[in-house]
Amino acid sequence: MSSEKPKSFNHPAPGTIALLLSRRSGSAKAMGKPGPSAEQLQQILAAGARVPDHGKLFPWRFIVFEGKGRQRMGDILASVMEAQGERPKQVEEERERFLRAPVVIGVVSSAREQIKIPVWEQELSAGAVCQNLLIAAHALGFVANWLTEWYAYDPKVKEKLGLKPGERMAGFVYVGTAKEELEERLRPQLDKIVSYF
Repeated sequence: MSSEKPKSFNHPAPGTIALLLSRRSGSAKAMGKPGPSAEQLQQILAAGARVPDHGKLFPWRFIVFEGKGRQRMGDILASVMEAQGERPKQVEEERERFLRAPVVIGVVSSAREQIKIPVWEQELSAGAVCQNLLIAAHALGFVANWLTEWYAYDPKVKEKLGLKPGERMAGFVYVGTAKEELEERLRPQLDKIVSYF
């Protein structure tokens, strides 16, 4: 009779619960350097891609803005605002927007219609990607913020980013180092939002 213990497919990780309970967003305006290294960024993206995905469709993709790519994105935002007749001060604020964090990860939702998997489930998967990016950044000691803001919905910006028909921005996840201590915010009381059936 073998004395080997049966293989366990459960991997308890109490530290993960502590991590999840301590995660909170930090303002993109209050981020600074350093951002994630190339290796850390790959880890964050790999964690982002490891989400529930009914049908194994991968109904999302990433656009990474770092270095001069952040400036190029700022120029796009500024030109769109300028074309809309915005004040020069607002135009310049938009030009600086993507410079607030060392790295910004755009998550594109590429849900497909007329297939067996509902579009809603595919869109939820893209939302889960954004959340995983936040958690991975937090786990590596960074602060992150998931934003959409006007540019996620602007047709001209989406065109300049190369979004295809039907694709939408699930959000932009800003990642950097907190320049100030994050304040805890009010959380819902579980007894007010939980029911048992």
